[in-house]
Amino acid sequence: MMRAWLLLISANVCRADSCREIRPASRRIIPALLAFVFLVTPTAPAKGQAGEHTLFGDLKVDETSVEGVVPLSFDILLFTEGGTIVARQTVTNNSRYRFLNVANGRYDVVVEVEGLEVARIRVFVQSAYKTDFREDIHLEWRVGALHRQVRPQTVSAADFYDRTGRNKSLFQRAQRLIDNGRARDAASILKEIVDIDPEDFQAWTELGTAHLMTGDIAEAEKAYRRAIKQKPTFALALINLGRVLITEDRYAEAIDPLSSAIQARPDSADAHFLLGKAYLKVKQGSKAVPHLNEAIRLDPQGKADAHLLLAALYDAVGLKDRAANEYEQFLTKRRDYFDRKRLQRYISEHSKPSQPLPEED
Repeated sequence: MMRAWLLLISANVCRADSCREIRPASRRIIPALLAFVFLVTPTAPAKGQAGEHTLFGDLKVDETSVEGVVPLSFDILLFTEGGTIVARQTVTNNSRYRFLNVANGRYDVVVEVEGLEVARIRVFVQSAYKTDFREDIHLEWRVGALHRQVRPQTVSAADFYDRTGRNKSLFQRAQRLIDNGRARDAASILKEIVDIDPEDFQAWTELGTAHLMTGDIAEAEKAYRRAIKQKPTFALALINLGRVLITEDRYAEAIDPLSSAIQARPDSADAHFLLGKAYLKVKQGSKAVPHLNEAIRLDPQGKADAHLLLAALYDAVGLKDRAANEYEQFLTKRRDYFDRKRLQRYISEHSKPSQPLPEED
């Protein structure tokens, strides 16, 4: 489990649209802070130019475990993977940060208190369309110890590819180019890598991502399929392929790679969520329900949108009280939801009334 060694070394965490690195905070960290990082999937994309994304999230700090003075404000900084600062905001507890016009690439979201780093979260912003990416950060003050927990989505050692010599430096260069928004240049280098070593499944996967960043969906699909051919259990490529197929409304085709992703990584909330969505679209609701519920169990905050999918399914089959229950659970997790009043009306109209207590004799 990642939490057993996170304070000692870095750990990679893969999502459906990224391979993320969660790093321990600086050694100059305030010793009373415990950070929980809740990973949240992108909201529904709107058509537009890539590179105009919004990265936002809620900062919540639980102060119930300590007495005395606590910080009045927190600095949220956005860095490129290369360490260049992109933007900086100061926020208070229980408030929202928002970075606009974020280009495709890898970033670090850093939280500082009085100039000291207390949390660092790796984020991969990538979409062919203008998209809102949400990354909530939950912090808890505790006395006497530092510990950080993240969900146990560790990457197996078997998922790392050992490249040496020229390909190693080329791969690093390609990643830097992607970080700087030069996806076409990165794709050229990644093609050179796989020409030299066709078995490099990670390079094939990165090539797929580079193609996605340039809007070449067909080539992205080819690259992800080639990565899977070389490494059939590489969950990141399987999930990304499933996401590409869903984006193109090829839901039935997405079921196989997403099912394989779950076999390789049964703890992947992203894979369960996407597979549940695919099953819904092909009208196999009975198969969708367990995967959507598992996505919620694995990532209650990040996969809150699964409640909306379940509610739509229950409403369609006439189970209005169950739909109301799903909407109610969703609103407890998304208090700022733009259409909150409509869902509240539905809940009021369709919630099953509580049974009165029996009268005493």
